[in-house]
Amino acid sequence: MADPDRPDRPVTGTRQNRRVPVLEITDPDDERIADYRALTDVELRTRWEPPHGLFIAEGELVLRRALRAGYPARSYLVDAKRADQLADLDTGDAPVYAATPDVLEKATGFHVHRGVLASFRRKPLPSATEVLAAARRVVILEDVNNHTNLGAVFRGAAALGIDAVLLSPSCADPLYRRSVRVSMGEVFAVPYAKFERWPAGLDQVRDAGFTVLAMTPAPDAVPMQRLTPAQRARAALLLGAEGPGLTAAAQSASDVRVVIPMRRGVDSLNVAAAAAVAFWELGRDDPPLGGG
Repeated sequence: MADPDRPDRPVTGTRQNRRVPVLEITDPDDERIADYRALTDVELRTRWEPPHGLFIAEGELVLRRALRAGYPARSYLVDAKRADQLADLDTGDAPVYAATPDVLEKATGFHVHRGVLASFRRKPLPSATEVLAAARRVVILEDVNNHTNLGAVFRGAAALGIDAVLLSPSCADPLYRRSVRVSMGEVFAVPYAKFERWPAGLDQVRDAGFTVLAMTPAPDAVPMQRLTPAQRARAALLLGAEGPGLTAAAQSASDVRVVIPMRRGVDSLNVAAAAAVAFWELGRDDPPLGGG
């Protein structure tokens, strides 16, 4: 282990990363790992991460996907027993820190059972105009503030043929740790943008040639399977937050109100589940993968 008088000394017994050594952290208050402090404090993290241009990835699979997507790493923080997991990575100039599970828990505020964390620099977000220009089918979220639901929507979008995600100004941050983890890193694969004005931004969607489909359990809404080919051609599916659903203003600014027919008296699904069902329905006539 590292000499306490030489905190930058590499951890012994671990293979060295390609470009930088693995450095031991023994103090949870060490300023070198300030990016990882109090990760369970949502309010603190949402005030800290976006203004400082960073986000945290949890788990080896997720951090590797972030790297492949071109996000520059600031640093890595790993359980000392798992330091070898990153030995094959070209970490550039980003330091790799290792600590015991106890130190990790005291620093982050939770048991890091995946054993691997990384801090990344954010990339500039594209504009809604740029995202719409490159998409055929999109999902729009209004006031979705649950990070688990947000991550699940991104994962469903990646899996079920949605080209981009557009967010109202009050939506949660897709790069918050929980959203990234739940999405299994698919937040890095699906382009997204935030509207500056709401619901006026829906006019921009319509002007780009999309049909705005507002999901609601209202009894007079059109069942999704009855949408016309023209309505499906360039669909922008609009969903609201868990519980309140879409605002009246957002529904009024849409082209068609649509519903997933329910049975047994159930009025609606969780927003992420509803999104996945709707994504599949919109893409059910797409050519099979591989163009067959």
